[in-house]
Amino acid sequence: MNLDVLNAPLTAQEVEWRVQSQTKDGQKIVVVPYITNRCVMQRFDEQFGWAGWQNEIREIEGGFLCTITAVLPGGEIVRKTDGASRTNVEPVKGGISDAMKRCAVQFGLGRSLYDFPKVLIQTTDKYIPEWAIPLLDKMVDKLNAGGIIRDVVVLKPEHAKVPVKTV
Repeated sequence: MNLDVLNAPLTAQEVEWRVQSQTKDGQKIVVVPYITNRCVMQRFDEQFGWAGWQNEIREIEGGFLCTITAVLPGGEIVRKTDGASRTNVEPVKGGISDAMKRCAVQFGLGRSLYDFPKVLIQTTDKYIPEWAIPLLDKMVDKLNAGGIIRDVVVLKPEHAKVPVKTV
């Protein structure tokens, strides 16, 4: 079975980042990549057609289970299930969204994110600074192009400096 759309590399526009933790010294944050639920829906629509797949959400104690059912080109029906806890922000919506994203990984979508390097950003803030966003996007593009990236990447403000053009 060829799931080329689901397994195609994620673009920088499909990858978002969230802060996972801050280093003990408070000088860096650790960020992790994830796919959005919109990415899941778009990729499944492209792979199976709008009417060729569906999801079902079931509430369980502490969270949600998502089952995605897809009809393969030969007519075979495939179901996969995964779950997630309620989230701290928008517990129901976030938990449902996380369960669906986790379920999509069962089909291969976003599985490559587990191979991304550990990414630290030099900042004392608790959020991703604006200067780091283009650097994160470039890293995704480099990974997609087959570029070798270390196991741990530390992004610093000086990496974002753009050379001044002289006239």
